[in-house]
Amino acid sequence: MLGKAVYDVFSKEFEVKATDIDLNELWLSYLDTRDHNQVKKTIEEFKPNYILHLAALTDLEYCEKNPEEAYKTNTLGTENIAILAKEFDIPMVYISTAGIFDGKKEFYDDYDLPNPLSHYGRSKYMGELFVQNHLTKFFVCRAGWMMGGGKKDKKFIPKIVNQIKEGKTELHAVEDLYGTPTYTKDLAKNILDLIKTKYYGIYNMVCSGGRVSRYDVALEILKILNLTDKVKLNKVYTNFFKESFFAPRPGSEALINRKLNLRNLNKMRDWKVCLREYLENEWANEI
Repeated sequence: MLGKAVYDVFSKEFEVKATDIDLNELWLSYLDTRDHNQVKKTIEEFKPNYILHLAALTDLEYCEKNPEEAYKTNTLGTENIAILAKEFDIPMVYISTAGIFDGKKEFYDDYDLPNPLSHYGRSKYMGELFVQNHLTKFFVCRAGWMMGGGKKDKKFIPKIVNQIKEGKTELHAVEDLYGTPTYTKDLAKNILDLIKTKYYGIYNMVCSGGRVSRYDVALEILKILNLTDKVKLNKVYTNFFKESFFAPRPGSEALINRKLNLRNLNKMRDWKVCLREYLENEWANEI
């Protein structure tokens, strides 16, 4: 999801070597970040000016059932990149997550202390800590509820859209978990602007518009698609989906872009504007 947006934005200004373990695009080449020697060979051959580390296992339930794999990918993979970024003196960008917080506050800024509840959140936070403690030239960018990627998007928005495509006239969305959406295109553009400043450090990077529930997002989707009179949307609570979504989640993982605002670098638009753009550009022909 984010990789495509980053590739599109950065390739306009840089030569980009984009890697993955799943080669589903012609512009991708193979690299497993869990293999230190592979990563080192790639860096030595390409000689990058920046390393953007996006690779992660992001399925909370999978990580909860497979913690060793979660830590190997999300933590050790990140450590491999950070170790080599230091060795070759290359600034590193690490994409972290709002899921590192415990949900006891309504909002979290860049200076709040994380306390992850799940193996996913903990594995990402351990990666974040290693980057902070090992490097001086780094950007940690914390994203929220990601939207973007079109057909590659496996998250909430396509789940709602696909139910509408199937002809469902009644939908259910959770009301008691809160977060802040993050549009991949805005995130990629803001990362590019940020790294040019050399203001290294940790940055929350989510859309504006305040904290929302999944119900709020689903309702906005129906409004944009002019379906509020045709599709009934029911508010439900976390336990409604407890069999499918059993990993612990914070009651609120809503972020505030305090540091971006302080540095006058916040380019993240309102989530409703981004959601409309995303639906119209990526999903208009699907519904």
